[in-house]
This record gives sequence, structure tokens and C-alpha cells, in this order.
Amino acid sequence: MLLVDLTHTSHTTACTGIQRQARGVFGALQRCAAATGVCFDPFAAAWRCLDEHELRLARGAPTDSGAQRSASWPLQRKLRSWTARLAGRTPPLPPADGFVCAEIFSPRVAGALTPIFNHTGGPRVAFFFDTIPLTHPEFTPPKTVARFPAYLRELLLFDGIAANSRTTADSLLAYWRWLGVATPPAVTVLPLGAESPADRAPVDRPPGAPARILCVGTIEGRKNHLALLAAAEALWAEGLHFELRLVGMPRPETAAPALAQLRRLQAAGHPLRFDGVLDQPALEAAWRECSFSVYPSMIEGFGLPVIESLTFGKPCVCAATGATGELVSGGGCVGVASPDAAGFATAIRQLLTSPSALTRLAAEARNRAVPTWEDTARHLLDWMQSLPRR
Repeated sequence: MLLVDLTHTSHTTACTGIQRQARGVFGALQRCAAATGVCFDPFAAAWRCLDEHELRLARGAPTDSGAQRSASWPLQRKLRSWTARLAGRTPPLPPADGFVCAEIFSPRVAGALTPIFNHTGGPRVAFFFDTIPLTHPEFTPPKTVARFPAYLRELLLFDGIAANSRTTADSLLAYWRWLGVATPPAVTVLPLGAESPADRAPVDRPPGAPARILCVGTIEGRKNHLALLAAAEALWAEGLHFELRLVGMPRPETAAPALAQLRRLQAAGHPLRFDGVLDQPALEAAWRECSFSVYPSMIEGFGLPVIESLTFGKPCVCAATGATGELVSGGGCVGVASPDAAGFATAIRQLLTSPSALTRLAAEARNRAVPTWEDTARHLLDWMQSLPRR
């Protein structure tokens, strides 16, 4: 039995890359192995298995569009946990031969790792997503920056770390070398992918209709929407006809400049649409309706929207550096060497003015072998079997 920690994911409707990865891998682990979702319940002061409501969130069935990042514990769940704690009847965890922390854990969860480690007979593994709070604190909430060094030290307690890209893995190992850690945990790079959509057929557009460009991603400073909006404005000024559609939840700390620019361009009459957060059916429809996508992010741990674009057979324009640069070489992508307004304008112009280039890239996207979450889960399980206990 593999225990999978989903303390935050099972209590939020957020659909960020971290939640999408956690839910995708957990679902695959349940399908291909004996895996049970668990959480640290602060009201029971103990680890326990997820209840039915929590499992629905952990399996990827949010009850709304996911516009709230924070965790929410229903009053009924709190009362049930309090009652069990007072009565000394918190249900015990099942026997386990492995433990996976599939998300970023909080200080409270970190303080409760020892009992679940002692309960687990096999390797203990944590997913790791990026070192952005360390390398680019200007794009990160101050509380996260302050917490991050302790979090990186707490990861040393695990037997292994599953990173989401080579860029992420190398950055983590470099930090541990800088700390002087002689024997860090083993690190692997998970082959991340996405669920194959049930319907990936493109939506037919009337002849002569303008191209529709889609950008999916949280609205925040490091996602570089300002460069995309500046590129779009320059191309509209050249007389190119296209629609730009942005989908994503604004982060209050750094979204203001991009939102102000967006409102200015809309007020000027440009064909620019901002939908905020969409539920899964609406998001899939947006992918099917677009001509191609742009993911302008400067800094990523992985870049899940690039892969999601490819699963719908849609080319993606993204930075050719860092984690997204790792995704470019597989086909279907246009890598931008300098991820600024001029660089994105050049790449977008190429696809808008060269139907043959767009057709070729779309064929590459459709034919690209994108890993599934089952592939990710199998890699994880095979690697965990090789890990020694620390």
C-alpha cells in the first residue's frame, strides 16, 4: 500500500500546475497500484485517510472553477475530527510500504512527518516543483520566500525527491551542494504529461476568420503576460488580424501591471478576451477552439500548459530556455530565445503569416508522444523500488 499525501490538494478547488500534477499522478497510482490518499488533519492532530468529499477533490473533480488557492475545511469535517480526537478514536492508517508527498507541504505537515515516516515500511518520496522562491524572490509572495529555505532542508528527510524537470532537479542539487550537504536524497526527473482529452478534434472556424491565440496560465509577474500583450499590440498595429484569449487566475501580489495593460488594450477596441478561471469542460473547449497557444512564462518548474496544448494538437510558442526549453525539442513548439515582446512578436508573426508553418507544427503536435499520468506513475513506482532507506 502506497500512502499519498494530498493534505492541501484534497481541500482546495485550485487547479494550478501543482494541483494538476498531484491529482493526475494520484489518479494514475490508484489505477495501476494500491494507493491511498491521506492528509494531516490539524483538527484530529493526526494523519488519516481521505473521506469521500476529500477524495473527490484529490481525484480531480473540483466542485467549482478553482478560483480559490487556499485550503478549506468544512465545519462538519472539523467537528468530526474534533470529536474523534477527544474520544481517542481517530481511525488508524492502513499498513504502508511507501509514502509520497505529492504537493508542497506546510510547516504544520513538516512537523508531522516523523509519525508517518515511522508508519511507512518503504521509501519516502516528495515531489519537487521549482526553486523560484529562491532564485527569483521578486516574483514570489514574501511569506513563501521566508519559508522556502526551511522547506528545502526538510526535503532532506526524504529518501528520494521526484523533480518535474531537469532544470528543477539541477537547481535543487546545486542549492544542496552550496549548503554543503554531503549525501542528499536521490533525485529523479518525472516524465510529466497530461490526460488525453476525450475529444481533441479542433473546432471548425469560418473561412477567413481571424486566428485565435490562447494563453493559459496564472496571471502573475513571472508568467510574462506583459511581454505577450506588448507583442500582440505591436502585431495589431502592423495590421495582423487575430484574437488573443487569456485564461488564468490573477495572483494579487504581481498581477496588477498585466491586468492594467489588458484593460487598456480592451478599452482601445482590440480583440482581447480575458476569462479568468475556467472549469475543465470550458478549458478543454478553449483548447479545441484555438489556432495555437502562447506560454510566455520566463521561469518555470515545468510548464504544464505547453504539454496540454500539444495533447490537443495545438502548437505552442514558449521560451526556449529553462524548463520550457526542455519541451521544445520534441516537436510542435516554437522556442523563443529571448522571451521579450520582440521575441514573441517574431514567433507569433511567423505562425500568423505562414499557414504552412502552422500546419507543419500542428502535425508535429498531433504526432508527438506525450507521456500520460500512467507513464509518470510507472516511472515513480519503478524508481521507488530502487531507493534505499536513509
